[in-house]
Amino acid sequence: MPERKRVAVLADSDTRWKWGALTARRLVPDHQLTGFLLRGRATPTARQLGEVGVRADRLSEVTCAEFLAEIEHERYDVIVLALVGGAVQAVLHGARALWPAPARRPVLVTGYVGVVYEKLADGLLLRHGADLVLANSRHDAQRFRAVYEGVGADAAAVTETALPFLGGAPYEPAGSRAHTVVFAVQPSVPDSRADRAYLLERAAGHARLHPDRDVLIKLRSKPGEHTTHLEEQPYQRLAERLPGGLPANCRLVYGNMGEVLDGADLLVTVSSTAALESLHRSIPTAILTDLGIREALGNHHFLGSGCLASWDQIDSGLLPTGDPVWLAAQGVVPAPGGVPAPGTDAWTGTDARTGADPAPGTDAYAVARAKVAALLAAARLPSPAPYYTRTTAPGYLPGILARHHLAPDGTPLPGAVRPAAGESRLRRRLRAHLREAARGAYRHGVQRVAPVIRRLGEL
Repeated sequence: MPERKRVAVLADSDTRWKWGALTARRLVPDHQLTGFLLRGRATPTARQLGEVGVRADRLSEVTCAEFLAEIEHERYDVIVLALVGGAVQAVLHGARALWPAPARRPVLVTGYVGVVYEKLADGLLLRHGADLVLANSRHDAQRFRAVYEGVGADAAAVTETALPFLGGAPYEPAGSRAHTVVFAVQPSVPDSRADRAYLLERAAGHARLHPDRDVLIKLRSKPGEHTTHLEEQPYQRLAERLPGGLPANCRLVYGNMGEVLDGADLLVTVSSTAALESLHRSIPTAILTDLGIREALGNHHFLGSGCLASWDQIDSGLLPTGDPVWLAAQGVVPAPGGVPAPGTDAWTGTDARTGADPAPGTDAYAVARAKVAALLAAARLPSPAPYYTRTTAPGYLPGILARHHLAPDGTPLPGAVRPAAGESRLRRRLRAHLREAARGAYRHGVQRVAPVIRRLGEL
């Protein structure tokens, strides 16, 4: 019996942990998963990890330098970097320092957790140097290759896949049960208090206008928690100040997005990746235009989708459906003519009841899996070669590495890795509590103090 592959996932938020762990499952189906959470402002809480619902055989919190020390001494076959671009770049340069010449080293994989609508060139070039840079659609793959080729960098690592969490049962009309509307909010889109209050008021107004409907405001985190993006104006606090409060048929909910969508008849959002999950299941989906169609909001990504709508139109009964050609280009559903049979996972093509192999052309991860298998079979892999070096970005790269306590050559700075030997359990626990207290103070400052100071500055 072949030995199970050892896979490590390094993530810096709850959403990226979900993406990284599920991506690992798709790339290496039979594996032993070790999880690492990069220590920082968005390190997820136990509640957030439980809500994600993806578990590892072992999970620990580390710094970038500590992770590099781990992969230097422990053998991993595949490493998935589910991180913001700067952190990916730091790990890639750290790996280059560990393996400066061709060697037997882990396969390095990275990508994006959802819709890529801003900082395309910056984020991509910070990810260059991984063995695989996953693109969630044909559209993204074309854009990614264009960026790399535009700077003369090797684009062979770009690999078309799909979002790993697309799944769930296809939508069936509600019939006799109550109509359920899910408003998927985002931590930082829109970012102003006025705009967020407006959207909340419209959701509550929709519930009042349609008392036969349940309106669920799907939240990403609780006050004091952070996700991938900072949330300065939590909807929970805005709801407390809503004149008249929320109507009885409108409430705030948490939980796994896939489970929330199980009972949804309409998803409403500004530009959340939840829209792609909803469209994948053929649930009517509305991308709000109330605040304009703007790059800052990310809803421009949905031009041509057939889903752009305002709360006024939703109030009037509009149930938008996705354009098949747009959906196929975005990797949300198979191309027209390639719709899977009932009972088949539209994402992998695998029979959900028997586990039978996918039909040709229906497995979004087949090419990526084949690339990983070929790299694993190689006797040696070349040293990672990121585009950014001290030659190409001498004024940019050192600062990125320094933020992760790495020297310009990718080696850890003195004192970056704290020796565990000889440290008492009490001291480790005390340090963990102090770290969590500092993180809590930071989050409190972001959500409580910063908005007050900003308002005072506007007087």
